Amino acid sequence: MRGAVRIVAETGKPIAQVAQDLGINETTLASWVSRARRAGGATATGESEELARLRRENAQLKKDNKELAMERDVLKRCMGAPRSSV
Repeated sequence: MRGAVRIVAETGKPIAQVAQDLGINETTLASWVSRARRAGGATATGESEELARLRRENAQLKKDNKELAMERDVLKRCMGAPRSSV
C-alpha cells in the first residue's frame, strides 16, 4: 500500500496509470491515496524522523568502519610478512 501511494505522490502519475502498472484496482488505490492525504503530516513527520535516525546510524557505521579499517591495517603491519632486505 505505502509503495503504491508513494509512487503516486512522488511521480505525479495519475492514479489510474499507477494502478494499472501495479495491477491494483484503481478505486482501491484512490482510496489509499485519499487516506494518506488525510493523514497528512503524520506520515511525513514519521518518515522524516526515520530518515534522520537512519542518517545518524549511517554516519556512526561509517565512523566505526573507518576505525576498524585502521585497526586492521595496524595489525597487518604488526603481524605481516617480514620485509625483505634488498
